[in-house]
Amino acid sequence: MTTNNTLAQPWSISQKILFRFAFLFFALFIFFFPNAGAPGLNQLYDLYIIPMHNLMVWMAAHVFHLTRPLTVFTNGSGDTTYDWLVLFMVAICSVIGAAIWTALSKGQMSYDRLYYWMIIVLRYYVGITMLAYGSVKVVQLQFPAPTPWRLIEPYGNSSPFTLAWTFMGYSRGYNYFTGIAEVSCGILLLFKRTSLFGAVIAFTVAANITAINFCFDVPVKIVASALLLMVTVILLKDMQRFIDFFFLNKTTGPANLTPRRFQKKWKNITLIVVKYVLIVYVTLSNVDNMISGYHNYGMGVKHPVLYGVFNTKSFVLNKDTIAPLTTDTTRWRLLQITSFGRAAVVMMNDSAKNYSYKADTAKKTITLGDMKDTTCKYVFNYTLSKDSVLRMDGIGPAGQLSAEFKRFNEQKSVLIKRGFHFVNEYPFAK
Repeated sequence: MTTNNTLAQPWSISQKILFRFAFLFFALFIFFFPNAGAPGLNQLYDLYIIPMHNLMVWMAAHVFHLTRPLTVFTNGSGDTTYDWLVLFMVAICSVIGAAIWTALSKGQMSYDRLYYWMIIVLRYYVGITMLAYGSVKVVQLQFPAPTPWRLIEPYGNSSPFTLAWTFMGYSRGYNYFTGIAEVSCGILLLFKRTSLFGAVIAFTVAANITAINFCFDVPVKIVASALLLMVTVILLKDMQRFIDFFFLNKTTGPANLTPRRFQKKWKNITLIVVKYVLIVYVTLSNVDNMISGYHNYGMGVKHPVLYGVFNTKSFVLNKDTIAPLTTDTTRWRLLQITSFGRAAVVMMNDSAKNYSYKADTAKKTITLGDMKDTTCKYVFNYTLSKDSVLRMDGIGPAGQLSAEFKRFNEQKSVLIKRGFHFVNEYPFAK
């Protein structure tokens, strides 16, 4: 393989040691924290993840001597104990590997070739991730609009994570803004001529993502921090040009964009074909995820007739009218019905229980099923008036039930009805 005709400059000892560690660290990180958007990585992940779980369980008990057994693995949270142990193992293996590499590479002048390919891998890893992150924001899948339940929940009951998600989900425009920024830098990173501009945008985006994760206790701190680190490494090769331009008022020359070529033509053609096949695959995968997500759990989902939160107006249990006392454990305070076959009943003392939910609009019946005992089902007859008053009669968990509810109108909440104003005579800080 050749580059341009310039001779490679020898690296210092510290540069070589740092590169060896960085090369091994990023290679291991990408292997153990794969990007699902790249073809084949999911299948590869499935091959080693179970043995990896078993290894980390053993290490947690016998190497790290954790007081509790390791039973929770990567799920909606990417910051589980398991994930932090894997990251620690990646760092330790990188240190050991760099030390062995250093001992065996006495005569190596530089690593220009490996550095070139490492930057390309980092560009594509970050780029593919940003495309995935941005695409779900463009159609508001990651940050959905506040649900009726979220709008009536006491402000102080919200977790920092939910506060951040509600803040982002409130504004469709802000979703577009952040989504387009992430998609743009993702696309720009995939092409050499635009990669520097893409990296600058990606640095800003990744810094904001990392800040949100740390400041709002969002459990994706490991991957977010890694993305920021990767973008920083991508920018390092142009750091002197940035310093000359922004701080020293010096003229900066053009970047060396000469690609490394193989001596055999077919290898170069294969590399180009693989590149564009990957780009097309990632693009189509994200578009498919956007379309399916939009219709399955996004803004394209059609809400059921009884969707929403219903406040209890009257509640008769076993022919006794139950007063709305906050200490009562039998009277329902709220009934929440979602778009995904789930319902929740909140009692007067704020305890809650989830149920499966099914409505037959022809027979006018509602069936609530116990989530733990699928054979236990409660069937109610219902009527829904034009003014959103729901009446239910049937056998509930505590006996014969007859109740009347009023649906909460989220359009009347201040957050939703306030909207946007170019002119504000006074701050509307309610």
